[in-house]
Amino acid sequence: MTATGHHAPLTWRKALAIPAFSRALLVAAAAGIAVAVALPRFFDRIQGKPGSLMHDPVLAAWMAQDVSDLTFTVIYGTLVIVIASVARSPMRILHGLSAYVLMLLLRMLAMSLFTLEPPPGIIPLVDPFTQVFYPGTTPFLKDLFFSGHTATLTIMILLARKGPVRWFAAFCMAAVGSLVLVQHVHWTVDVLAAVPAAWLAWIAAGAILRKAGLPTSAVAD
Repeated sequence: MTATGHHAPLTWRKALAIPAFSRALLVAAAAGIAVAVALPRFFDRIQGKPGSLMHDPVLAAWMAQDVSDLTFTVIYGTLVIVIASVARSPMRILHGLSAYVLMLLLRMLAMSLFTLEPPPGIIPLVDPFTQVFYPGTTPFLKDLFFSGHTATLTIMILLARKGPVRWFAAFCMAAVGSLVLVQHVHWTVDVLAAVPAAWLAWIAAGAILRKAGLPTSAVAD
């Protein structure tokens, strides 16, 4: 403790010296790699599974427009800014990584249970970084319920500390949710469901870390 009675921030050196932290970080990283390896086969199965079409008055209100460049600029710009802002907080990074892996698992479950066909007029959003995880050489269009990009930026909101960066992340999440609808990449329900799904993954990750004897990110800062 410092002279003011507050705990000193947990540095990476101190965090890695804690066995529970090192184990949790290793498990989260290994789980993330395992999910990445499993995704191509999973998406290949989803591609061959019949899905449902929906009536979406929001998408029906306009013709799809290609806003891919703007969407990816906002997504990856937000990731860089938020992660850089908390890079010196090992517990926040561990919490965010754990939540992201849980979100991916939850998304795989959701897509299996609620397989949807792509919206009419969809313009493929080909992510330059994640395209390697999709089957074949043509864009994969059925990774729908729920929106992974919207969920990822929701996790960025939770990862960021209170203040300007969190407000920035919130604005960018709303922007990306709107942009994928403009491009007809997702149904409206995909975007709306992404927010509570990401929040659930964040809460579950925090509960798991506390069960492992680790402090929450807020306490560790």
